[in-house]
Amino acid sequence: MILGMENAMASLKAAGCRTFYINGSFVTSETKPNDFDACWDPDAVDIDYLKKNSPTLLNFANKRAAQKAKYKGELFRSDQPLDDQGKTSFDFFQGDRRHNRKGIVAIDLLRWEPDD
Repeated sequence: MILGMENAMASLKAAGCRTFYINGSFVTSETKPNDFDACWDPDAVDIDYLKKNSPTLLNFANKRAAQKAKYKGELFRSDQPLDDQGKTSFDFFQGDRRHNRKGIVAIDLLRWEPDD
């Protein structure tokens, strides 16, 4: 799962993404999370680069099955609406199922270096 997340982050960084946000059971006290949920800031991202080099990051078909298979998680644009009220993934991720506010983890991709 970590390798899948790192691959997604590396592709987004190559496309110009500056910030990657991690959510879900991955950032809780759960000892063995099954996947991760993430969103990424689309400002400065070359979407054409992603379409050509990492199209899976933009594939939301079949409940994001291709993303789950390739990256072991689900990834959204931070400005992407996720509910009927138009709440963005960035805002949606900052609330729990009971609508209480919670934190998410932000990674500065400008400073992040992938492991080789």
